[in-house]
Amino acid sequence: MGKMRTQSAPWRAAAVLASVLLVGGVAACGNSDTGGGGTTDDGKITMGFSQVGAESGWRTANTTSIKEAAAAAGIELKFDDAQQKQENQIKAIRNYIQQKVDVIAFSPVVESGWDTVLKEAKDADIPVILTDRSVDSADKSLYKTFLGSDFVKEGRLAGEWLVEQKKTASGPVNIVELQGNTGAAPANDRKKGFGEAIAANPNLKIIASQPGDFTRAGGKQVMEQFLKANKKIDVLFAHNDDMGLGALEAINAAGKVPGKDITIITVDAVKDGMQALADGKFNFIAECSPLLGPQLMDLAKKVHAGEEVPPRIETEETTFTTEQAKEALPNRKY
Repeated sequence: MGKMRTQSAPWRAAAVLASVLLVGGVAACGNSDTGGGGTTDDGKITMGFSQVGAESGWRTANTTSIKEAAAAAGIELKFDDAQQKQENQIKAIRNYIQQKVDVIAFSPVVESGWDTVLKEAKDADIPVILTDRSVDSADKSLYKTFLGSDFVKEGRLAGEWLVEQKKTASGPVNIVELQGNTGAAPANDRKKGFGEAIAANPNLKIIASQPGDFTRAGGKQVMEQFLKANKKIDVLFAHNDDMGLGALEAINAAGKVPGKDITIITVDAVKDGMQALADGKFNFIAECSPLLGPQLMDLAKKVHAGEEVPPRIETEETTFTTEQAKEALPNRKY
């Protein structure tokens, strides 16, 4: 701009300005044709991320991990909270496509119904990464990779622990199940894995199974219904810690002792759940780590650069008993 002010002829200044605008226009057009076209002028990768919601302590920790990792990696993050509604996620993804972001990542509210919008992202040459939850699309080319947990394995580990604990049971063991959101991958898969595992002992029977939507309020409400409808409940399997924590309130209110009168098994291992386990109110937790942010940002850089990545990347996780929870709690990050 300094050079333009030194020109003596007004027409020369106009010509220089026009050439600058022309070059800028060409650069912008070229930018929209590479890697999805969302790279900013400083070369920063832009990611559009649609989160399920803020229904649990796990989800809050997951969101924090993603935001902190994006900042650390120098990735510009456009974040959207879908509030547990698929239509909100589809709208957010379409907005990201219009904004020409470099990479789209999202944790699907449910498994089905994504093909159309994923095809739109593919046609726009914007790579998609699934985090935490999967989709049931037959066309695997609609997304680059899945990053998250093996939910079937989590349910199976919970079931196998129960089988071992009840191997000497001579009579029926009545189990109630608090499911996650209807149609969500973790709800479907944890139910499947748990059911397959407990089939090893015919005494283990699921007498009631109902969605609690992964929330404490939902867990409390449904557990109240279970307790009213069933005189004998031996075991509660909750698809996440928050529903289990809500169920604790209902169990206490019914005059029963959680962890003793009713064995409680959950999934996640967030701090509140681990504290309940350490206190003996829960009996077993299968871990599901929410700290996916750093891995997600590494994947974003790779897919944006056109590198090949594995179609599925699973996080390493473990399980916890009461004693193990006591050991792990002081250093727990979430």
